[in-house]
Amino acid sequence: MKIEYETYVVLISFLTSFFGVFLSNGIIIGVPAIANDFTMNNVIQNWIPTIFFLVMAVFTVPAGQISGKFGVKKSLLIGVCVFLLGSIGAALSFSTESFMLFRIVQGASVAFVNVAAMAMVVSAVKPQNRGKALGFTVTGVYLATSLSPVICGFLVYNFGWRSIFYVVIPFLVLCILVMILKIPQEWKTYENDAIDKFGSLLYAVGILLFIYGFTNLINSTGIILTIAGIILLAVFAVWELRQTSPVFNMNLFKNTKFTSSNIAALCSYLAIMVVTTILNYHFQYVRGWNAQMAGLILIVTPIIMAILAPNTGKLSDRIHPQKLAAVGMTIASVAMFILVFLNNDMPVYMVVIAMILQGIGMGLFSSPNMNAIMSSVPPKDAPTASASQATMRTIGQTMSLGLLTLVFALVMGNLPLSTQYADLIVRSSQMICTISMCACILSIFASLIGIKSKDEFNTSRPN
Repeated sequence: MKIEYETYVVLISFLTSFFGVFLSNGIIIGVPAIANDFTMNNVIQNWIPTIFFLVMAVFTVPAGQISGKFGVKKSLLIGVCVFLLGSIGAALSFSTESFMLFRIVQGASVAFVNVAAMAMVVSAVKPQNRGKALGFTVTGVYLATSLSPVICGFLVYNFGWRSIFYVVIPFLVLCILVMILKIPQEWKTYENDAIDKFGSLLYAVGILLFIYGFTNLINSTGIILTIAGIILLAVFAVWELRQTSPVFNMNLFKNTKFTSSNIAALCSYLAIMVVTTILNYHFQYVRGWNAQMAGLILIVTPIIMAILAPNTGKLSDRIHPQKLAAVGMTIASVAMFILVFLNNDMPVYMVVIAMILQGIGMGLFSSPNMNAIMSSVPPKDAPTASASQATMRTIGQTMSLGLLTLVFALVMGNLPLSTQYADLIVRSSQMICTISMCACILSIFASLIGIKSKDEFNTSRPN
């Protein structure tokens, strides 16, 4: 039976999305062992996951223009090769400096991989199957989210932290071979455009200051950096509007469907990213469960999301994707409303119901909303749209974690997380869930605005 190259494209997208998340989420399990090996202090230790996200955010937007100019498949191939080298380097690291260097390499490469993989799916897959294909990409993200702590915990315990990086190597090699041998096409949409170097620099510095500052809003320096980042990003937007070959085509935001779907994505990641941490704190510090028991129950939500994602993606090829997204976020809002009252007296079954509703809601939202973003732009702008949705995800996730740090600092000060301060943890969690519920509601309204828009979805694809 002959397998069409579109199937290989979807396979590549699934594997790269899975292992990108695998090494960003799963690494948290290995942080204590890595820190012990290299005698890191707690400040440097916390940078192991953070530096990855920061670098990824910096390179995401430039990756859109670069992959569009030099070729989507070529950019993805080079990105996976660099990702492979970064993983080998991290596994063989001999010092804190060398390890952090390879984490930077991984963050930069994953930025290109995420953007190019999504653009390649949109470019290669027939429009009538686009939502389904994007759904499999989202499934890779959710499966990695749910399985990476379990897999990485097993690897670290039995084989040491370096095995986390070794295990991805054969899969990355597989991706490289499949691209070389099975995907003959190349897609170039910005071939005649010049690289906007100054715009890339403005964005990189602006997003770096904004994200770093937002995660440190509890002090004046963080506030100053956040404001400086916002100002630079505003300057970046003005600069881009005046360029003939912008690194990011700001005119895409004139399309209401594109803008509303991006806003909905940003609000959803802001609302949902923090929930897993909140529930983990609740199970371990408020209810006194052990980490294994907490980890097992936390799998419920991402597993449901992973099951639903490809099916809702396929459904969004037939039903208006923003209608599905609005329904999904409505269900997620109900879940967050339940968690607003989260305390030690809430029955466990109610917590599980909220987790199930969250999984159903996000499963209904994510793939259709991504389909809406990627289908609301001209085919030639697929790399930019891919960079946009990846940027919304990174900013939303970072802001969500920044919100967690800010609220807990305001409520608990410098007190340690422990069962002794369960009441303060409950109060902090309820405040965060209230804010998250409001973000879900904003996401619903954004999707509704997109539904009412007269802008049309694009049903063609690049040749």
